[in-house]
Amino acid sequence: MTPKETLIKTLNHEATEQVAWVPFAGVHAGKLLGYTATEVLQDGDKLFQSLMEVNKLYKPSGQPVIFDLQVEAECLGCDLVWADDAPPSVSKHPLEGEEELVTPCYCTIPTKESGRIPMILDVMKRMKEAVGDTTALYGLICGPFTLATHLRGNDIFMDMYDDEEAVEKFLDYCSAVVMKMADYYIEAGMDVIAVVDPLISQISSNHFEQFMTKPFTDIFSHIREAGVYSAFFVCGDATRNIEVMCQTGPDSISIDENVDLIAAKKITDKYNIAIGGNIPLTTVMLHGSQQDNMKLVVDLLDKLEDKRNFILAPGCDMPYDVPVENTIGIVQAIHETDSVREMLKNYVAQDEDIEVEIPDYEHLEKPLVEVFTLDSATCAACTYMMGAANEAKKTFGDSIDLVEYKFTKKENIARCKKMGVPNLPSMYINGELKFRSLVPAKEELEEAIRAAMKA
Repeated sequence: MTPKETLIKTLNHEATEQVAWVPFAGVHAGKLLGYTATEVLQDGDKLFQSLMEVNKLYKPSGQPVIFDLQVEAECLGCDLVWADDAPPSVSKHPLEGEEELVTPCYCTIPTKESGRIPMILDVMKRMKEAVGDTTALYGLICGPFTLATHLRGNDIFMDMYDDEEAVEKFLDYCSAVVMKMADYYIEAGMDVIAVVDPLISQISSNHFEQFMTKPFTDIFSHIREAGVYSAFFVCGDATRNIEVMCQTGPDSISIDENVDLIAAKKITDKYNIAIGGNIPLTTVMLHGSQQDNMKLVVDLLDKLEDKRNFILAPGCDMPYDVPVENTIGIVQAIHETDSVREMLKNYVAQDEDIEVEIPDYEHLEKPLVEVFTLDSATCAACTYMMGAANEAKKTFGDSIDLVEYKFTKKENIARCKKMGVPNLPSMYINGELKFRSLVPAKEELEEAIRAAMKA
């Protein structure tokens, strides 16, 4: 059985001898050949070479061609900030600051000639020819809500309260963009269309049902009618939304380390939907040892009572600097699970003793807003929570202090542990958790800060 057949059988809810394995190596693919993230996301030849290196080293069942949730936004007028070790981030939102959210004046659909789409389609076709018989290829598309947020900025969260009808129309437009992109990628030979919408974790189940159920149901129905498989990819603590996500009808759901995979699989199994995840990106893949990565895989497989409907994968786009040996260790643990289990039976991970100083919250001179993120430059949910905090800083100026703690740094991992931060992203005010995996609306955050000022 080829690796691709293992994944296809999993998506068809059949038992397999080994678990399917999908390394989401986006910008990390470039690292393997010494290319920067900017190079690998803008140069088709460098992207293709890097993807082939991923395929050779990591022996995937499935593999994304590009992991960049800003492709569609760039085509639609968003300005991007590029980085050497991460995907670009949106720096300008064309519809931000407009008093009303009006869709009819903004109804362009990207074409095959827009932005970087021609390069992506070319690389997809080249990958299909090179490895398409043995590896299932993923086409990753920015989901409708994250795309709406790229275009509208943090104003979209207030719109959901102030102008529900306008939001529904706007999401219909964003869904049309998603379905057209899916058509392009399917034509280029993609086996799985993954709709990646990290900001779904930042809204309530009620808002999901009100605004997202129809768009996602339509999208997954559209993909199914085209004869390919679908994945609903969400980042952050999407626990409250797993069930409503299942009800939109994807073939699979992908989650990150913020979600209890064992508990989530009980829900997805109820709907007979495959679930993918959720190897921790920073604590294990980036900062852990090869043994840490191998042990995590073995332990996770041992916890699964039923391995059907399960795809092993990183929780999201792999960090650029993940050591190659760590991912190779994961591959070994998949293919030689019994021997790796025996080899590591007495292994205990080393816990680095990093001292961090917690502020004296009871004696602060002014309110302190602390935002704990995976990295606001690379994680969309973190970007918009940090964006909300930055807007508050503009409003309150020097009367408040603001700091971001990125989970990519070891000292910040230690800080999260000491503070007991439950999920990323989370926002604290004066040491109290105020917003946990929910991007606050502008007025909501300002009210919380004013309350802190009076305390």
